[in-house]
Amino acid sequence: MRLYLLDYGAGNVQSLANTLTRLGQEFKWISSPADFDDATALIFPGVGSFGSAIQGLHERGLFEPLRAYIKSGRPYFGICIGLQVLFQSSAESPGSEGLGIIPSSIERFDDTDKSVPHIGWNSTDFLDQAQKPDEGMNETTYYYFVHSFCAKYDIEKYPGAAEWAHATTQYGTELFVASVSRSNVFATQFHPEKSGAAGLDLIDAWLKNPAVGIPKTPRLIIRPQGLHNFTKRIIACMDVRANDDGDLVVTKGDQYDVREKADDAPADATLATTTAGAVRNLGKPVALAARYYEQGADELCLLNITSFRHSPLQDQPMLAVTRAAAACVFVPLTIGGGIKDTTDPDGTPRSALDVASAYFRAGADKVSIGSEAVYAAERWLANGRKGDGKSAMETIAHAYGRQAVVVSIDPRRAYVNPETYDGPFKNELVLGTADSPEADRGKAWWYQCTVSGGRETRNVSVVQLAQAAEALGAGELLLNSIDRDGTGLGFDLDLVKLVKRSVRIPVVASSGAGNASHFVDVFRETGVEAALAAGIFHREEVGITEVKHALQAAGINARI
Repeated sequence: MRLYLLDYGAGNVQSLANTLTRLGQEFKWISSPADFDDATALIFPGVGSFGSAIQGLHERGLFEPLRAYIKSGRPYFGICIGLQVLFQSSAESPGSEGLGIIPSSIERFDDTDKSVPHIGWNSTDFLDQAQKPDEGMNETTYYYFVHSFCAKYDIEKYPGAAEWAHATTQYGTELFVASVSRSNVFATQFHPEKSGAAGLDLIDAWLKNPAVGIPKTPRLIIRPQGLHNFTKRIIACMDVRANDDGDLVVTKGDQYDVREKADDAPADATLATTTAGAVRNLGKPVALAARYYEQGADELCLLNITSFRHSPLQDQPMLAVTRAAAACVFVPLTIGGGIKDTTDPDGTPRSALDVASAYFRAGADKVSIGSEAVYAAERWLANGRKGDGKSAMETIAHAYGRQAVVVSIDPRRAYVNPETYDGPFKNELVLGTADSPEADRGKAWWYQCTVSGGRETRNVSVVQLAQAAEALGAGELLLNSIDRDGTGLGFDLDLVKLVKRSVRIPVVASSGAGNASHFVDVFRETGVEAALAAGIFHREEVGITEVKHALQAAGINARI
């Protein structure tokens, strides 16, 4: 088999390349239209917007050769955008025409009963009752999805999609096509290369028998609302920075201070002298990432909190960490720190899109934007809640799709007198009640956003930033809490509830987890899609498997 991978110029294709390498499969990249003639099997992977994908194919002269290849009968495997381009059109990019292989359209999810994008692990239902697990997929297995647009499964309204459908998935009350199969074409809306061992098994099965099958018999499967198999995600986060010797280490702060305190140092006087004041070292980034993958983390997050942020494209150590982590973990990987417009020391300007693209090519699946999102929100507010098209969120989302953009929010409480405060954030005030923690009773506060790792406050509220991020292209919010960071007191449920009801995109709760029950609380009380922790995982105070078993025991769906 002469296997080729198609890179249309955007989206993370390195993840699939890493998967094929892990499976021992040789492959080449499509570099010119002539390569299609040599290929006996082809995989088209990646994330991104429909319009950008079509434009990229046309600009490289690959659009018609790709369509001719598929029509030739040779095996084709499309992943995510590689499935969507098979359709005639997409509501995401009304002016772009797809390959037209499947006579139907791609539509946006309805967000009235759920968050959009659909980000997370979900199961599939085969349309043919006789479907066998040995064909590579299994109805009891969870796969990783990340998309805002889909091929809706409706036999009457979208008959073309239904005729090609191989399996479906339900999100909220909507049923959509999870995979298509006909003759030489097989494609998935989910990302098998980011679906752990189950995804690797699926790709391996296709490689062994790429001449997949026949269209399945359409049948309607609707699960009762609330009984779909969408899981809550547990994310392991690693704050990465250079220690005083210049080595990149995973660290963790308390209220964002990552240096050891004298009273935290070992009792031995000599060790205390050398440890106090040093950057807290909790392990090596790649080794910890591999450990959390093996333990069942649903996603991993690597945040570069200090190193080389003035010139991220020259940050070769962090790019190397990204490549190494992506080569050994097969779940989604988010990279943050320095995703902004910068200027190299030699005066060369670099856009946030350039920086994000470098990390995507290194193996990242999403990028996290922090302080730059606050500045963009300030401009958005000053401009009548309109974007200027220049922010990192807007440019990256345009090229890669909003599902690739995470905004990390670092708020802290701003206490006010509840009887006299009449400021601009009075509608966002949280009041401590009789059942609040004792320290909060009788107090009132709003949540003020910060920049520069929490060192500087801005006159922007957490609700303003969340809504600005959603409007400017973020697909997900990572909601931290400076007040709860490192305390082990549990997530700030008031904060999480406030943000969750203010936006229609997924929210990841962070900061404060001290035990497994805190994860149960945040999912049960707020409805967030994911929860993140760092220190308790690094110090092995709580295990990822322990958290997931606690969720299942509480009736909360989790992938184990």
